[in-house]
Amino acid sequence: MTLVPGLRAQSLIMVEMEDTAKRLGSGDVPVLATPRLLALAEAATVRAVEEHLAPGQTSVGTRVELEHLAASPLGTHVQIGVELVEVDGRRLAFAFEAHDKRTVVGRGTIERVVVDRAKFMARATR
Repeated sequence: MTLVPGLRAQSLIMVEMEDTAKRLGSGDVPVLATPRLLALAEAATVRAVEEHLAPGQTSVGTRVELEHLAASPLGTHVQIGVELVEVDGRRLAFAFEAHDKRTVVGRGTIERVVVDRAKFMARATR
């Protein structure tokens, strides 16, 4: 495992109806849903470290802090960037920020823990 602070990943989306609060049930307006913003940020954390994990390892989310600061309507391009800021044994701490062309849309932190995939799944299916 070669996990060191500074690993990064990004994603860029255009907000479509399936990304909205109205579609996901987290509100009734056609803007980027907070749960979708979180899912995009988490997916980027996975991509940031996946090539640096040992065979048979994966990471699982354990803690999130999220500020959703601005609405992003349909058609808006939103870029989400994550950075691994701390490695403490198996615990990984990421910072993330999401922007559209005008402003910061959201930011926060995500913690993940590195686990053995087979052992994790064996415990999860008991």
